[in-house]
Amino acid sequence: MIVFDLECLNGHTFEGWFDDRQDLETQQEQGILRCPVCETTSVVQILSPVAIKKSSSSPNPTTQNALQASQEVMAELTEKVVDYVEKNFEDVGSDFAKEALKMHYGSEEFRNIKGTTTKEEDKVLDKEGVPVFKLPTTKKTSDDLN
Repeated sequence: MIVFDLECLNGHTFEGWFDDRQDLETQQEQGILRCPVCETTSVVQILSPVAIKKSSSSPNPTTQNALQASQEVMAELTEKVVDYVEKNFEDVGSDFAKEALKMHYGSEEFRNIKGTTTKEEDKVLDKEGVPVFKLPTTKKTSDDLN
């Protein structure tokens, strides 16, 4: 048996247990595979989170170099995204939820905003259907703070 992470056309994610990959593909082709939430048959496999166990022995140098290169690429990409948001989004601080709701309901014109929310505000935004994309914040070094 193998477990695949799946997602339907409506964004519902769930797991499916199959004999093998061919079993998954067969069920998809025959329309047997359905979302347990909305019952759509438009379901695709998505990437699964992976855990990597570190062994006590030293890692293969090729693997270690690839991992380091991958981390450097991700750090560079993260920096570019943060830089883009800094330059192109209005910082509304702790008023983010209020401003997002105003735009969502049309009482204010849409604009790109960034800010912070509490867990309670996150729940309200989610319940109201306001699309929000959370970005991790990066700590600025003292050299960056001139």
